[in-house]
Amino acid sequence: MKKISTLLLLTLLLITSCGEDADPLLPSQLDTSTPDLSELDKYIREEFVKPYNIRVQYVFDENEVAQERFLNPPRLESVKPALNILLTAWIAPYSEVAGADFIKKIAPREFTLIGSYNTNPSGTITLGLAEAGAKITLFNIDYLDFTDLNSINQPLRTVQHEYGHILNQTRPIDPSYKEINPGNYTAQWFNRSDAEARELGYITAYASSNSDEDFVEMIAEMLTRTRDEFDALVEGIINPQARAIIRLKETYIADYYQKSFGIDIYELQEVAHEKSQSLVN
Repeated sequence: MKKISTLLLLTLLLITSCGEDADPLLPSQLDTSTPDLSELDKYIREEFVKPYNIRVQYVFDENEVAQERFLNPPRLESVKPALNILLTAWIAPYSEVAGADFIKKIAPREFTLIGSYNTNPSGTITLGLAEAGAKITLFNIDYLDFTDLNSINQPLRTVQHEYGHILNQTRPIDPSYKEINPGNYTAQWFNRSDAEARELGYITAYASSNSDEDFVEMIAEMLTRTRDEFDALVEGIINPQARAIIRLKETYIADYYQKSFGIDIYELQEVAHEKSQSLVN
């Protein structure tokens, strides 16, 4: 019993000694204060983060882009007009036609904006990238003319294309789409013009790269043209078999939107065009 009491006393003395010798705690050197938000940051928070849980990255972060490419962040004056295109001509049409919660439920959770072009070794230019359905990167934001509909349609078309991939990951297209005309898919698609690709039954040259790109290129073309403009494009194809193939693909797209999401793509097409026009009028 005496030994136990002695051990306890020694332990208490050691603890007290350690406590007396320990250095006092110093204030943290980390800045944990909330940074001040710029007007642009407030706009992003109110229009994208709060309603849709979509983050926008416009400050350059080398971890967000391919480091072997020569890329630069967008000019600050380019960011809000570019985002307004997405808000007005992509989010608003889906919300109007499919319901306010559609984009909230199915959407990329981040947009990264790059000011410069993203040029590939083949000489082609990458306009956008989608990563695992969670992030879309848009390039050459600094080269857009926000008063010109064709220029506005460039990032919008890219988003419609990449969003098509996200929709397809959510609800896959009928597998038989891949069998419509697989014979002329090629990794060398960039050696074809869009006009040449259409005569083979692909809406663009890039659509002839593989069936997944074929599918989303159809979506992008349909949703950045009026129905009359799309019809004129298809009817301008000389090869009747190629024309029929693209019309068949159009039917697949319309059925996919209706059966998978309850969306009339032609109504969506009309609303998207109206919203796009409002940006330049």
